Amino acid sequence: QVQLVESGGGLVQPGGSLRLSCVASRSIFSIYAMGWYRQAPGKQRELVAQVTSVGSTNYADSVKGRFTISKDNAKNTVYLQMNSLKPEDTAVYYCNANTGGKLYWGQGTQVTVSS
Repeated sequence: QVQLVESGGGLVQPGGSLRLSCVASRSIFSIYAMGWYRQAPGKQRELVAQVTSVGSTNYADSVKGRFTISKDNAKNTVYLQMNSLKPEDTAVYYCNANTGGKLYWGQGTQVTVSS
């Protein structure tokens, strides 16, 4: 079992930055993949970024060059650094853990990019 607790969401102006954090209830060192998804109003949930246990990463085309996913195994924490934010980044962001056999989700945190 893995519980995921997110933080860092909020209101930010276009062009601003925000860092989301996801703290897991146990070691994430051997978890196959940790990732961030988002769901905007009226849209399907989509993969934003993912990092595997060996350090490989994958990003949605819409966030490449602006967002960076990272993890601190010692703190059981995954981060999403978001720079150059745009209004279209507004969504509920969800942390997830893929253990290979099961998927676990955080509660979601709201990110709003607006003037």
